[in-house]
Amino acid sequence: MNYGFGILGTGTVASFHARAIETLSGGNFIGVYSRTPEKTEEFSKRHHGKAYSSYAEMLANPAVHVITICTPSALHGEHAIRAIEAGKHVLIEKPMEVTVAGCDRIIAAAKKYNVVVASIFQNRFIRGAQLIKDALDQERFGRLVFGDAYVKWFRSKDYYADRQASGTLALDGGGALMNQAIHAVDMLQWFMGPVQSVFAYADTLGHDNLKVEDTSVAVLRFANGAMGTIEASTSVYPGFFKTLEISGTRGAATLEEESLVNWAFKEETIDDDIIREEFQELGESGGGVSDPAAIDNQLHTAQFQNFIDHLNGEDDLAIDAKEGRKAVEIVEAIYFSVKTGHSVSINPS
Repeated sequence: MNYGFGILGTGTVASFHARAIETLSGGNFIGVYSRTPEKTEEFSKRHHGKAYSSYAEMLANPAVHVITICTPSALHGEHAIRAIEAGKHVLIEKPMEVTVAGCDRIIAAAKKYNVVVASIFQNRFIRGAQLIKDALDQERFGRLVFGDAYVKWFRSKDYYADRQASGTLALDGGGALMNQAIHAVDMLQWFMGPVQSVFAYADTLGHDNLKVEDTSVAVLRFANGAMGTIEASTSVYPGFFKTLEISGTRGAATLEEESLVNWAFKEETIDDDIIREEFQELGESGGGVSDPAAIDNQLHTAQFQNFIDHLNGEDDLAIDAKEGRKAVEIVEAIYFSVKTGHSVSINPS
């Protein structure tokens, strides 16, 4: 079946969605709606779709089978549930929601209306990330010791000033952790497994026009006994590649954005040399360390294609709503630790 896509929102990430849809096998762009008519019209012309005058109008179109949500983070739940109740499948840009309770409402609605909901965490489709995951599944790292994520990015004051939603708790649901580093949070728990407890600090150190944190650090204890840290900031000039480090008693790997810069195991195979050579030839990573638009849509395309293939019964869904909930649960626990000054236990459902 060929699936028609409607996009809600016209910000930077919506363009990635549109370009991804244009390259899909089994999907096509139908139209777009945002609360600003001029932006809706411009976006629809640029991507050759219909400009809808309301969200209700887009939801009423039977040619629209899938809604992709690109609105401010704290509005994702409301917009997703409206689409679900209209019988649409839904792809929700990260974070899926900004609270665990909101995620649970989305999951319950999807079950009630028998539609498919996915949380967009396209970084799981990075080849280096999948190689790490495969090695973890094969237990090549031995006993896991550390799992660390570092997101030391830079966003100017103008970046937040130019985006009404950015930097406000009401629309963003949080700061650098919830809206920039959540990709790393998702990947870290995907690699390391459930987080058992967190203790964290957060502050606003680089932007006097923010009402949310632009810098945070959390110490983690994973359910498997390993330890770790998450550092997240949009205040570090000039910005550095997002880095994940997985360390065990028999191996270690470091992923900088899309590049494996460290790949070492006590028990080496011929494939390890091939993998190291592959990433040496690839050269430097991409990544939006100081400019969120400085990425391409290939990873979104991979996740969108997986979504369509799943709807057609040809593949398992890589990142469903329950998977999307996990990172939000960790971030929520970190924020609660900051608020209370205490360690917070997590009991993953």
